[in-house]
Amino acid sequence: MNCPCGSETPYTDCCEPVINGTRIAATAEELMRARYTAYTQVEMDFIQSSVHPDFQDANDPEGAREWAEDSEWQGLEVIETLDGGPDDATGTVEFAANYIFRDEESRYHEVAEFEKIDGAWYFREGHPPVRTPVVREEPKIGRNDPCSCGSGRKFKRCCGA
Repeated sequence: MNCPCGSETPYTDCCEPVINGTRIAATAEELMRARYTAYTQVEMDFIQSSVHPDFQDANDPEGAREWAEDSEWQGLEVIETLDGGPDDATGTVEFAANYIFRDEESRYHEVAEFEKIDGAWYFREGHPPVRTPVVREEPKIGRNDPCSCGSGRKFKRCCGA
């Protein structure tokens, strides 16, 4: 079976050794992938132990277990990773997890912060991604402006129709 984290490698060679503690995650992204996989396998002890010690009391293990058990996990998308390499002390991973919970398709999108303590990565906290505004390089064409295609017609009657 391929690993649920989407790496296209066998689960036994990918996230399972991190989840069962036979090796530690080398990077923040590897820990994040293992945490996603742990949710798919309902490995809640790993989820709890991989939370930064300063944040473990704020965790809701029973709520997390219910979410993990009642969800049908559809896949993980790693959007961006900043730092979090083997030689870094901190890192962030933006990701989206797709799942079905109580017959409703959902997407969990988060920027997760990680910190390395004594050689091991820990999840600190997550927050929603910052939405960046769309910046146009060209000026916006108004409805009554001439169409940019050169037809001589108003934009609303041509390409804007």
